[in-house]
Amino acid sequence: MTPPTKTSSSGFAPLRQTVFAVLWAATVLGNTGSFMRDVASSWLVTDLSASPAAVSLIQAAGTLPIFLLAIPAGVLSDILDRRKFLIAIQLLLASVSISLMILSYSGMLTISLLVGLTFVGGIGAALMGPTWQAIVPELVPKKDIKSAVALNSLGINIARSIGPAAGGLLLAAFGAALTYGVDVISYVFVVSALLWWPRAKDADDALSERFMGAFRAGLRYTRASRPLHIVLMRAAVFFIFSSAVWAMLPLVARNLLGGDAGFYGILLGAVGAGAILGAIVMPQLRERFDSDALLLGSAIITAIVMASLALAPPQWLAILVLLLLGGAWITALTTFNGAAQSILPNWVRGRALAVYLTVFNGAMTAGSLGWGAIAQEIGVPIALLVSGAGLLIVALVLHRIKLPSGDADLVPSNHWPEPLVAEPVEHDRGPVLILIEYRIARESRGAFLDALTRLSEERRRDGAYGWGMTEDSADPEKIVEWFMVESWAEHLRQHRRVSKADADLQQEVVRYHIGPDKPVVRHFLTIEHRHRHRSGTR
Repeated sequence: MTPPTKTSSSGFAPLRQTVFAVLWAATVLGNTGSFMRDVASSWLVTDLSASPAAVSLIQAAGTLPIFLLAIPAGVLSDILDRRKFLIAIQLLLASVSISLMILSYSGMLTISLLVGLTFVGGIGAALMGPTWQAIVPELVPKKDIKSAVALNSLGINIARSIGPAAGGLLLAAFGAALTYGVDVISYVFVVSALLWWPRAKDADDALSERFMGAFRAGLRYTRASRPLHIVLMRAAVFFIFSSAVWAMLPLVARNLLGGDAGFYGILLGAVGAGAILGAIVMPQLRERFDSDALLLGSAIITAIVMASLALAPPQWLAILVLLLLGGAWITALTTFNGAAQSILPNWVRGRALAVYLTVFNGAMTAGSLGWGAIAQEIGVPIALLVSGAGLLIVALVLHRIKLPSGDADLVPSNHWPEPLVAEPVEHDRGPVLILIEYRIARESRGAFLDALTRLSEERRRDGAYGWGMTEDSADPEKIVEWFMVESWAEHLRQHRRVSKADADLQQEVVRYHIGPDKPVVRHFLTIEHRHRHRSGTR
């Protein structure tokens, strides 16, 4: 196990940046209000229906929109003014809480309305997630980005430790309407901070992406990135099984542990407090264990917690157990998120993280619905035991598939020369065929083809939708690599996207070339030949 590289940057250094500190504090307040809203909704549904399926439906309604919309949201975060976009999202979320407050106060809130408004709130969360993560590099120096991401996670868990407990107490003492009202007030602080943020206007760029092109580029990158596939697969399996404890926790608190709304809030607060403690000891854990060991430990602790809750322990013991769950949960979340962040270049970070959020929330949604239906048939305790056993088994099996190390240099190399053109080319013209001609000695052919195959992944990640290699039938030492890009503008963007790590791989390929000059690169543009029919008199 290799310990992480130490840097001189303090974990709290980003808070020295005024803009980051103000937005971070406002976000903590906003998330605190959101957790208060969620605990009120989760508890109200148990008053409106005792069905486990109905309870899990609220969880699904909040996560399903993130599953459906995270990728489009990631695209929007790259092509819109992020500050204005975030303000619009906050106003949407505030309108949801205002509606819940009015309906609850008037006694008109039903299961259908609660699920529907929770779904709209999930839409806001889906739009906000990738955008909020994408603004971090704008707020802090590059050396503090990882610390800023960690502080954002810490802020969420501070809110998780305060919000549910405060929401449960307010709910028990004053009712749901006032709890929703406090959430509305929290949005005032967030919107005010965003309005204050002196963000520079986005610079005009002739190569700025449009929605559908950016959407396709994000999907192409995701399809071609094998390291990202490993992160997504392991995250999906982990969250499908571990979602059972979140889907059934309201029923555990009420039916198995005999608690009220205040106790349910305390349980969620214990999870948040455990997450804060986990975040504090995380640096020490990372010095002793690698990412795969941390994930295995998180899975084992989560499985033990689910089994413990299934046995209906005393309330005080349940609180202690959920402290452990919070620590395990934050360890898993930061490990998966850190692995994803470390393998993504900046140009596609928002979109690829949106794919990660899609998988995460899709797994949580499917798991919540599935475990709710299973609990309906076999009971909550047995469902918790089954999910815990399943989590433990898959964690042991997948431990053999290691997470990517994420140590590649993904800074753009900018080493590609501008393509030669006889006359200016319209940006939307395409497709474009790129041919690269190599001369390879027979004894180096196998090693060259292996290196070129590895390079094909980079070509596809950065914009190619087709790739191949051919040989000259009259001269087997002449090998031509070809790839297709959908437009001239996309190929110019491809020039910008090549990272230093990919440049090293390209240099490894070129080293096998034995010609007197560099490999010949040619660009071919599609010709649109239009037949014109002339009309004449007879």
